[in-house]
Amino acid sequence: MAHYRASESRREQFRRYLEKAGVLDSLTSVLVALYEENDKPINASDFLKRHLGLSGPAPAEAEKLRSEMMEVQQQYERLLEENRGLKNRLLQYEPAQEGATL
Repeated sequence: MAHYRASESRREQFRRYLEKAGVLDSLTSVLVALYEENDKPINASDFLKRHLGLSGPAPAEAEKLRSEMMEVQQQYERLLEENRGLKNRLLQYEPAQEGATL
C-alpha cells in the first residue's frame, strides 16, 4: 500500500510540474483545435507537431529553401571570384602599399 501512495505522490508532483510549465495548457489548446477542425487531418500526430511547433518546414518548402540556398551559394562564389579578379587588376595599376590589405 505504501508503494501505491509513493507513486501517487510522484504523479501529483509531475502533474503540478506540467501545469506550472504550461504544458497542460498547450496540449489542451492544441487538442481543442484538433477537435474543432471540420476536416480532420489524416495524421493527427503531424497536426499536433505542427501546432506545437515541433515539425520542420513542409517538404515542398524545404526543397524551395534548399534550391534558394544553392543559388545564393553559387552567387557568393561568383562574387568571390569577381572580387579576386578585381583585386588582381587593381594590383596591376596600383602596387600594394606596405601594411595595406585589400
